[in-house]
Amino acid sequence: MALNENERFHLKKFVKELESYSARHTEFVTVYVPAGYELVKVIQQLAQEQGTASNIKSAQTRNNVIDALERMIQHLRLFKGTPKNGLAAFSGNIASIEGRSDVRVFSIEPPIPINTRIYRCDKNFQVDIIKDMLAAREIYGMIVIDSRDANIALLKGKTIVHLVSTHSHIPGKFKAGGQSSVRFARNREIAIGAHFQKVAEMVKDNFLTLEGLKGILVGGPGPTKYDFVEGHYITNEVQKKIIGIKDLSYTGDFGMEELLEKSADVLAHESVIEEKKLVGRFLEMLATKPDMVSYGERNTLKALEMGAVAQILLSEALDEQKIDQFEAMAKSFSTEVKIISTETREGVQLRDIGKIGAILRYPVVL
Repeated sequence: MALNENERFHLKKFVKELESYSARHTEFVTVYVPAGYELVKVIQQLAQEQGTASNIKSAQTRNNVIDALERMIQHLRLFKGTPKNGLAAFSGNIASIEGRSDVRVFSIEPPIPINTRIYRCDKNFQVDIIKDMLAAREIYGMIVIDSRDANIALLKGKTIVHLVSTHSHIPGKFKAGGQSSVRFARNREIAIGAHFQKVAEMVKDNFLTLEGLKGILVGGPGPTKYDFVEGHYITNEVQKKIIGIKDLSYTGDFGMEELLEKSADVLAHESVIEEKKLVGRFLEMLATKPDMVSYGERNTLKALEMGAVAQILLSEALDEQKIDQFEAMAKSFSTEVKIISTETREGVQLRDIGKIGAILRYPVVL
C-alpha cells in the first residue's frame, strides 16, 4: 500500500518531532500494538513493567520510567479497542532541563497495518517501523525501447529512477551498397535480435527478483516494442509482469516521461497520476479560466477566507507551519487539502509559481 502525500506529510512530521527528543537514560517508552491484538494485554504488560521499574537504582530515572508507563497506560485506556491498522504510542519525559518533568504521550493510528508487537524502553523513541512506512511500497518497472536504443528505469512512488541504458550501432533500413538487399536485411535482423537479447538480459537482471515490483510498463516508437515483448526474448517470469505496452514518440528521458503520461489508465489508482491530473487541471484552468483559480499565499489566503476555495494545493516545499495554518483554515470552510510533491513536473511547476494554488468554487476578484 502506498501513502498519499497528505498521509506522507503528517507521518514525516510526526517522526520528525519524535526524533527531536532524547533522554539522558533509558526512560523513553515505545509501544507498537499490531492490528487485531488486544489492548488489555498490552496494558497488563505495562503494569508489570512498572513493578520492574521500581528496582531501578537512580531515583530520577526510576520516576521518569514509572511516570512514562503510567501515562501510557492511561492513554491506552482511552481506546475502546485496537484501531484497524494497530497503534504506535510513545511516552516519556521530554523536558530539556534535567530535574524537570514534562511527561507526554504521542500516538498514531498508522495508515499501513502494524504487524509487529514491541515494547521498548530506551534513550530514544523507536520510530523505524513508522519510517519504513514512508518508503514507496509500490514499484513499477519501465522499459523504453526501439531497434537501437533502450532505457530501463523504476517508477518509485512519483519518481522515475533511471537504472541502465544501452545503444547498439544497428544500420538503418536501407543499405549503403556493397552487399545484396537480402543479405543486408538479414544482417540487420540479426543485429536487432542481438540488441533485444542484450536488453532482455538487462531487464531480467534488474526486475526478475526485485521485491515489491507491481508491474512493468513497456513503450517505444513503432512496432519495435511488440517485436521485443512478443519475440520470446524475455523470460516468462518477467513477461507475466508486463501490464502495459504504449506507443511513444520518443526514447530516452523524454520517452520515460511520455511512458508515464500514457500509462495513466494502468496507473489510474496510483497517487502519481492523481497528483499529475489535479495539478494539470489547476494549470489548465490558470491558462483558460484564471478567475476560477488562485495561486500564491496572499491571493489564496484571501480566497480561502471568503469560503471560495474548493480544493487547495500545497507544495511539500512549503514551510510546515504554513501547511498547518492552511489546513486549519481549510477545515473551517470544508475545503479539500491536497499536499503536492515536487517529484513530478507538475509538482515542480506548482512550487515555482508560489507553492500554493487553489481551485475555486466560484469566480472571485482578487
